Amino acid sequence: MAANDMPEIKIDPDNMFREESFTDLKVGSIRRLVPVTAEGDDDPARETRFEGQASLMTPAGSLPLSFELDADSLSGAIDKFPDAVNAAAERAIEELKEMQRQQSQQIQVPGQGDFGGGGQGGGRIQF
Repeated sequence: MAANDMPEIKIDPDNMFREESFTDLKVGSIRRLVPVTAEGDDDPARETRFEGQASLMTPAGSLPLSFELDADSLSGAIDKFPDAVNAAAERAIEELKEMQRQQSQQIQVPGQGDFGGGGQGGGRIQF
């Protein structure tokens, strides 16, 4: 792809936030996103946002979780963190189960896997 074929990538000056991070160094972190103008001044016309982050340990390794915290203050975000992280973990687990379910339902075509026939015809279709 030539350089002139690249789409123009621009930061939206009307949607800028200052990011502040808070952590307990154990369970997770909370990001406070303070709306600012393109000059970097606080923008009181827009709402401050809070986002939580944590990791769920699975047999396959660490699964990062990121979720919105509906709060008006850091203390409110801290209070809502446990329920929000649990809901995010449940959604992630359900998504993983659904991906496994979909993968297990794929039709196996002879010649694309081991059907026990020694690579010869007569394979079975598996659901």
